[in-house]
This record gives sequence, structure tokens and C-alpha cells, in this order.
Amino acid sequence: MQETTKAEDPSATFTGWAAVPNGHGILQKWSYHPRPLTADEIEIKISHCGICGSDIHFSSEGWGPITRPAIPGHEIVGTVVKRGDAAIHQVGDRVGVGCIVAACRKDPCEWCAKGEDQFCEHMTITFNAPYKDGRGGISEGGFADRVRVYGDYAFKIPSAISSPEAASFFCAGITTYTPLKRYKAGPNTRLGVIGIGGLGHMALQWARAMGCKEVVAISGRDNKREEAMKFGATKFINTSDKEQIKAAAKSIDLCLCTNASKDNNWDEFLSMMAPLSQLVLLALPEVPISFTGSHLVNQDVAIIGCHLGNKADIEEMLEFAVKHNVRPKVEKRPFEECNEACKDVHAGKPRYRIVLEMDGAKSEHQ
Repeated sequence: MQETTKAEDPSATFTGWAAVPNGHGILQKWSYHPRPLTADEIEIKISHCGICGSDIHFSSEGWGPITRPAIPGHEIVGTVVKRGDAAIHQVGDRVGVGCIVAACRKDPCEWCAKGEDQFCEHMTITFNAPYKDGRGGISEGGFADRVRVYGDYAFKIPSAISSPEAASFFCAGITTYTPLKRYKAGPNTRLGVIGIGGLGHMALQWARAMGCKEVVAISGRDNKREEAMKFGATKFINTSDKEQIKAAAKSIDLCLCTNASKDNNWDEFLSMMAPLSQLVLLALPEVPISFTGSHLVNQDVAIIGCHLGNKADIEEMLEFAVKHNVRPKVEKRPFEECNEACKDVHAGKPRYRIVLEMDGAKSEHQ
């Protein structure tokens, strides 16, 4: 590692693949000057970055118009190459960055004081978000050669987890781990997982490791049945078969919905929920959802959301993954093929997470 100087270079330039206004989801090569590195920040040379459905929704403007070039990507893995004097990481550390890159930098707010920094009013998400720390600037994500973040939002990766695998933990992993922890999934839980993709295949593995009484994989097709069982499912429901849905009535205590399809039949999902159960929305559909209210009232069923996890959750999750051998199934693609890879994610082709890999990273922590 040669880049250990503490002096700031005002001409520093980072290059990535940005979503642009009216770009129809096609990413373009784009460069920017990062904010000056401060005492508690680090600069990361990116080796890998996972592609999440959120990146596709954003880039294709499904969540609203893009007003400026913006680099997506929030499942970031790389090596620290510069650090501020007070940064908690050292040059050479292998770290990961997820969906948040900053929260309270001065007096903690109510939520940071509770250790739930993901709800902080001063929180900055990883890309295309204004920093609220008084220094100005807009965050840029991990579809790039480098990124700068506050050190406390970069997490040291255990040596047992490879870099391509590690990327998916920082969104798909924590997004599914947190609700299972929060709602105490365990030996008395009949768990359902809707959608067996990047998030769903992680949820099945967490559930198996947590010893859930029953783990039900729910999908509209049979093509992932065998793999779902290997990931940890004990039962599989194909929602295109109405008899299977009827047979599953009131049988699920806790259900994670990882599928953002506009074609989701919420009444069918709710019909499978047991009394006093929770249906947790993890994916964000581009259109409003609708359902019959009696499903909720008659069975005391709750539809709730779950927003990421806090810093302690992420550290705990990584330790849990090592202990229980939970790993995402990933397909590596060169960063230069990001547009083709994003098209495949949009089409639902990955089995199960595509991770972009920078040139020269192939021999590092594979």
C-alpha cells in the first residue's frame, strides 16, 4: 500500500458508472471529485460491489426522476488506501459498506442514542443523497473505482468470508437478518419467504441457522424449488397453483416479502398468515399495494416494514454468518459489463446475486 499520505489532493478524481436523467436505466462512465478526506473518514479502493434491485429501480427512474448523474451501488467491498488521523480503520483493512454512509456527526439524535442510527434524521444513504454534516456534497455509490465514507460506516470483513460473497451481506444480508432478529424467529416460528432471489435465498439460510420450526419458500414458479430446499426451506408453495395457496391458509407466523413485483397478489399472501402474525415488507414496489382489510382485522395480522439494520446488527450478522456458514450464492461480472449485468437483474435472471468485480481483484480474497 503506497497511498498512506495524509495530505489532501484537491484534484482527486473517482470514476464510476452513473445513472443519468432520461437514461432509461443505461449507466454511463462518469467521474467526480470527492469531498476532502476528514480526520474520521477513509478512502476505499473498491474491489467488488453487488447489484441490488434498488439500484435498478433508481437507475430506471422507477422511483422518480433522476436530476443529475449519480453512481448507484450500496453493497461495497474494498481495501482502505487512505485514512484520516482519527479513522478507526487502518490502511490495508478489507471493509464493506452498505446502505448508509453517515448519521449524526455531532450531538446524537434520539435514534442514534438508542443505537438505531438507520432512523437518524441526519442519515445519508450511500448514493445520490445530500450529506447533512455541514460540509455539503452528495454521496456517490459503489459502481466505481473508489469511495470515501466515515470510518464507522465501514465494517471489517471476517477472513472466512470472500470479497465477492461479502458484498451481498451489506444489503441483501442485513435486510433479511434484521427482521428475523427483531421478531425473534426461532424454533416456534413458521416462517415464510416470498420471492427466492437475492434477498430470499439469504432469508432461507438465516431461518435454517436460527432453527425455525418450518421454513416456507413462496414463489410463482417451480424452477427454484430444489435450490430453495438446499438453502433451508422445508416446504415450497407455488402461488400459480391456487390449491397450494388454499392448503397453506393461516399457516405462517412471520413472513418476509422480498418480491417487489407489481403483480403480487396481496390477498393471497395475507390468506396464508396465521392469527397474530406479521407480514414484513422488505422490497419496495414501484406501484401502490392493495388488499382486503378483513385479512388483517379478522386474524389480527400486521403488515409492517423493516428498514435495514443498525451498525451493531451488521457486526453481529457477519459473526453469525461465519459461525453458521451462511453465504450468498453469487455470480461475478466485470465492472465494465455493469449494464448487461443490470439488465439481467431487471429480468430476474441471477442465481442469486450478481457482484461486479474490478480488474485486478480476482486474486484478492476469493
